[in-house]
Amino acid sequence: MSILILTACIAFLILQIAWFKINPFIAFIITALLAGLFLGLPINTLSQTVQKGLGEMLGSITLIIVFGTCIGKLTVSSGAANVIAKTVMGWTGKKYVRLGLMITGFIVGIPLFYSVGFVLLVPLIFSVAHQFKLSKVYLGIPMLASLSVAHGFLPPHPSPMALSSILNADIGLVLVYGIIIAIPTIFIAGLLFSNLLKNIKTESNHEILNVEEIANPSTLPSFSISLFSALFPVFGLTVTSLLPLISTNETLLNLCKTVGEPSMIMLISLLICTYTLGIRMNRSLTSVMDDYAIAIKDVALIVLIVGGAGSLKEVMIVSGVNETIVATLTQTNIHPYLLAWIMAAIIRVCVGSATAAGLMTASVLLPLLQTNGLDPNLLVLAVGAGSLMCSHVNDPSFWMFKEYFNISLKNTFKSWTVMESLVSVLGIIFVFILNSIIH
Repeated sequence: MSILILTACIAFLILQIAWFKINPFIAFIITALLAGLFLGLPINTLSQTVQKGLGEMLGSITLIIVFGTCIGKLTVSSGAANVIAKTVMGWTGKKYVRLGLMITGFIVGIPLFYSVGFVLLVPLIFSVAHQFKLSKVYLGIPMLASLSVAHGFLPPHPSPMALSSILNADIGLVLVYGIIIAIPTIFIAGLLFSNLLKNIKTESNHEILNVEEIANPSTLPSFSISLFSALFPVFGLTVTSLLPLISTNETLLNLCKTVGEPSMIMLISLLICTYTLGIRMNRSLTSVMDDYAIAIKDVALIVLIVGGAGSLKEVMIVSGVNETIVATLTQTNIHPYLLAWIMAAIIRVCVGSATAAGLMTASVLLPLLQTNGLDPNLLVLAVGAGSLMCSHVNDPSFWMFKEYFNISLKNTFKSWTVMESLVSVLGIIFVFILNSIIH
């Protein structure tokens, strides 16, 4: 009965978001309260349970998401993202132009939210397409596949960060495993798949033809500084995660444990970017702080949605429904990673939001971690892959792609939706391959 109640609550959550267009944060809180009520939690403790779940979730990842957002904002406003894009494109030239766009999307996509990266890089795609007389969709899919993979698989993006927190995964290892899986995924779903899209024609869109010049070229940061600043969180998390695996020095291990805490890495990264992309570029500290204020406003709702998912998770734990789920799931013949992927994919198709789909799935599948031999880091990636499945008309990114590239609904499905589905399917395949290698 408890599983039926939970299933009904998840269905109601999807209905609130997809049908009634209720704000996802409010929908999560309403669902958490209803789930607690129907699962038999005492009414006088229900509110405290919801608040505790929200607080614990936000306490663990708010700093990381906020700091990451600020870094992304400064990367754009300083011109560092443009410098990275133009330098990589200069290296690859016309012959390997799609490879250059794909690499650019991956590098820039790590510190930037998907929508920000999309708006920033689409003009670059159009500019290159105009210069080389090539199809915009043919050029754009490799870059957008990179952005999508970073959004679904790699910290410090909100969904992987929240999933890592919920499933008690090591954020550094999630990042390392995520990059390993991401590379072949974007090569196949981006570079190879786009070969089938050469004949998709787009209408000219002069308004976004050229890449925006952020600042005077003489005031732009160098490529090395831009790359170092944008990717320092990746370097920091990777090094502090791998060093303890190859060293037994106690001082080094304690240093990695302290400095390698994701919130510490992100704070250090933020301070470095404030200097390298702000003060060093003759920007006032007030101007940089104004950028950060805008970034924090933009991410506030996402943080609250993540907190709402934490409330639902806490209700499940306190009510004991997680133990019932464990007993049921251990009797199924479906591998836990595949089960996680299927659930996330179904919810994604219904809701449209990859982040919401991932959070709903993780809250339900938390008990899977009690299964012997299950790697929480790979479970995060399995859920992340499922949450990218089959983007269609209820996903804002679907319409962004359609309208920016000015193509028909049919061609949007043929290009964008198929690419996202390929990313999802390849993601879970490579999760299983990586699992067989490391375990």
